[in-house]
Amino acid sequence: MAENTEQIAVDDSDLCSVDFDSGIDHQDYQSETTSIASKIARGRFENGRRYQATKEDDYWGPSDEQQFEAFELGHIVFLVLDYHEENPLFRAPIGESPQSILDIGTGQGSWAMDVADRYPSAIVRGVDIFPPPVSWTPPNCIFEVDDVLLEWTWKESFDLIHMRLMYGAFPPHGWDQVYKQAYDSLKPGGWIEQLEFDVRVRSDDGTLKEEHQLAGWGDMFIRCAERAGRSLNIQETMRGSIEKAGFVDVHERKAKIPLGSWPKDKFLKEAGQLQHDHWNTALEGWAMWLLTHFGEPKPWTQEEVQVYLATVRKELNDPRIHGYNFTRRVWARKPFQGD
Repeated sequence: MAENTEQIAVDDSDLCSVDFDSGIDHQDYQSETTSIASKIARGRFENGRRYQATKEDDYWGPSDEQQFEAFELGHIVFLVLDYHEENPLFRAPIGESPQSILDIGTGQGSWAMDVADRYPSAIVRGVDIFPPPVSWTPPNCIFEVDDVLLEWTWKESFDLIHMRLMYGAFPPHGWDQVYKQAYDSLKPGGWIEQLEFDVRVRSDDGTLKEEHQLAGWGDMFIRCAERAGRSLNIQETMRGSIEKAGFVDVHERKAKIPLGSWPKDKFLKEAGQLQHDHWNTALEGWAMWLLTHFGEPKPWTQEEVQVYLATVRKELNDPRIHGYNFTRRVWARKPFQGD
């Protein structure tokens, strides 16, 4: 997406044209990767949600059908925002015939499959701590369940290593380790790219009031995640960490994602409606584990979380609130010998 931090124009004529209280149907993904051990494929269940099962406290976000649907909506949001780009999937200039690409935190796998379709010359590996809900992949796309904090065992060197929406994935030392291993595993001249968004909701026109739950949403969850030892503010630190790992030729783009279909611009309107649906689908998964384990002033009950989320959804569905998130993309190159 092009850098865009200007105030977004509001479409006042659209307030009554969209049913903001309607939900979206949840697709039932039937198939899981059959080569994964049954314990990992089953996951563990807590407060009605399924989480990965490689470690008890490895990741705060669920790995179930509802969250995979949220991942897919997030993927589409970024495609719409980057409609004007020749390559809406990433910015790193890797040429037209890359050989090896790695997608860390592949989620439902859509980015990896789209990249595999675009670059038939490349083997695209998507790795995560839970198998993606897919029954078919392009022949050059491979999904693997692995912990990237362990020693990497891939034999090839990569042209591109990609990460997206990985906030809260690792403790601070884990991020340093991932960036170092990414550096070591890239070809000279290979690229790393990371896209994250700021979990805080803002508005430029005063329609998001201090008393709104959405106004305090991001800061509260940033504090919860700090108590869990997992920063949700990685979008502010990733550039410095990437440079610290030795990468050069660093690029950064910051933009706004509207939260709702309130913008006048037709593409921002479409992206905002998709982001609204993304949030509605993802809210419980984002909130449940952090609040029931690290809520303030003490851990919340499941029922308290649901009451809170009902208020947040009411505000989210209010077209008079013109909220948005910042998103930040960083891409950088491993030096050639002699750089």
